[in-house]
Amino acid sequence: MAFNLITLPVIIVFLANGFGQLIYAIQLQRKFPNEHNFVNSLIIFLLWILAAILYPHFYSTSNAKIIFFQMLSTIFICCITPLILALILLYQYQFVIKKNPDIKQKRNIESYLRNFDKFNNEIEDIRAYNLSTDIHRKALHLIPAGIIIFLWVFAVYIWAGIWKSDQIWGISGEDFGRFLIFTVGFSGILVFATLDYVRLSYIFEKRNIYHFLPGMVSDLLSKTIKRREIYEFTKPAALVLAFVPVFFFSFGIFAAAALIATLGDGAASIFGMRFGKRNFPKNSKKTVIGYFAGFLASLIVSMTALWIFESELVLIKIIVIALGGAIMFLVIDLLSLKIDDNILNPIFCALIMGILYFTL
Repeated sequence: MAFNLITLPVIIVFLANGFGQLIYAIQLQRKFPNEHNFVNSLIIFLLWILAAILYPHFYSTSNAKIIFFQMLSTIFICCITPLILALILLYQYQFVIKKNPDIKQKRNIESYLRNFDKFNNEIEDIRAYNLSTDIHRKALHLIPAGIIIFLWVFAVYIWAGIWKSDQIWGISGEDFGRFLIFTVGFSGILVFATLDYVRLSYIFEKRNIYHFLPGMVSDLLSKTIKRREIYEFTKPAALVLAFVPVFFFSFGIFAAAALIATLGDGAASIFGMRFGKRNFPKNSKKTVIGYFAGFLASLIVSMTALWIFESELVLIKIIVIALGGAIMFLVIDLLSLKIDDNILNPIFCALIMGILYFTL
């Protein structure tokens, strides 16, 4: 379905977030040129713009009833989600900060960095701690992909397949799945984006609202981010935005790419950190066992996704497509580019698998 007035508010929200994060990125680069990765931020900005352009075209072009669901999606993304976020920030101001004025002095980036560094310096087994942190990180990254796949399975195989609700509402399970995924996914991205605006507001001295960041969010970040990432946008948001351009592929390809980007990357990192002894290259933190674990995990999860969601494919085609995705993951891992793997893996693994899917 082409552009219509119902999709316009969502497009405006995406564009506003894209340019908002670009402004933040420029300021971060100016103040922290050695810590901030401007290339990553620029790509995230472009992904926001791409999401705005692509959003009206994700739904079926032949079903007028989908407009109702587009309207619901717009209401959730542009009204309900911002309202909930505003209420959370209002609660922090009215019932936390105003009742405890000294909390503004305790909740600031300087205190956070001091506590972060002190905690890390007191760790006796830094390898075990890094492993624990990485497990938390990868689990957090897996949540978006897991939710997307669950929503698709629910919409196609339960809502339409078992309940036959598609006959009542007049839309296919695939279109209902897209409605659920985009509504939940884009609302989630807005949550992460808002938290980033609050968390990174310390770069603007006169508009610093870092103390509005809920304590539980700050504690979660302490368990899932590395020190240099304090000056970056959160990784899950970048990961979900990277899913957007590959959603045009068949769902089996999309699911395979999403699982490679989460489980494949997680296996490479965790197994490499836990069991790796031989680094490659020698000056790198990555290990041979990590590369092998990531490749093997990527091959297995992509074969599984294709077997479940593309059951009409013959086995040899499933193997070749999955092998293409796993090899692309390995190439990206070996190159160790400065661009975030959470962006590169889903896009390029899906691209290679998509090409093999349509050419074989």
